[in-house]
Amino acid sequence: MNRSQGRRGFVLCADDYALSPSVSRGIVEALAAGRISATSVLTTRPSWPEAAAALPAFAGQADIGLHLNLTLGAPLGAMPQLAPQGMMPGIDRLIRASWRRNLPEDEIRGEIARQLDAFQAALGRPPDFVDGHQHVHVLAGIRGWLLDALAERGLAERLWLRDCADRPWRILARWLQAGKALAVARLARGFADEAAARGFAVNRGFAGFSGFGGTDYGREFGAYLRLPGERHLVMCHPGWVDAELVALDPVTQSREAELRFLLSARFAATLARHNMALVRFALPRP
Repeated sequence: MNRSQGRRGFVLCADDYALSPSVSRGIVEALAAGRISATSVLTTRPSWPEAAAALPAFAGQADIGLHLNLTLGAPLGAMPQLAPQGMMPGIDRLIRASWRRNLPEDEIRGEIARQLDAFQAALGRPPDFVDGHQHVHVLAGIRGWLLDALAERGLAERLWLRDCADRPWRILARWLQAGKALAVARLARGFADEAAARGFAVNRGFAGFSGFGGTDYGREFGAYLRLPGERHLVMCHPGWVDAELVALDPVTQSREAELRFLLSARFAATLARHNMALVRFALPRP
């Protein structure tokens, strides 16, 4: 990780690139303004091929990763058990199947490969990192199949993975959405160790859980920077609203609030107050 002007570095990642055209447009604005240092993309969305065209311009300043999707919309290939009607299940159903060890392994392995291939086809290279929509990449079963897929492609020690867990005392000290953060940390228990054992780098420290309500996002963001880990990662969900987003996702107006904050002078002042600076998790390219 690089450092900047004596400040402590952290990665700020905008999730859900290509979710809808206006979400992508907002994230591109944040990239162009230097207000995020990573974004993770949904290669399953119809707008992905067109949205991908904007990303090479930012390859030198931000990490571009895969947002593995197993819960939103249609998969890239047939999944008769997981998505019998052509639409992937909600996160609650996926978690229950994971707990019961009742996930269709071959189908999920195939979809992981397809989404990695779609990233490579659009950008001409593997992702800089991998995370998951609704954190699916850390679920029992799925995590191992993902690590297998990445290792088989020779990507160990060449990309980083998102660990969605943080220390409980840090989560509680930040006070914000602590119940949600602790629940996800429980799902992710052991993921960092499994990834590291297979040669993958992970973040150390994670924040960004939001209620997606009408609260002051700038105030929330300050909490994300409290007690940062040694390789701190903050997720965010900025973007503009369009009809496609409204039809897909309940998180709408809060995305615009996040984006406006990121583009504001208040964002820069918040980083300065916490002595933090945006960086990338720089790893050697193959």
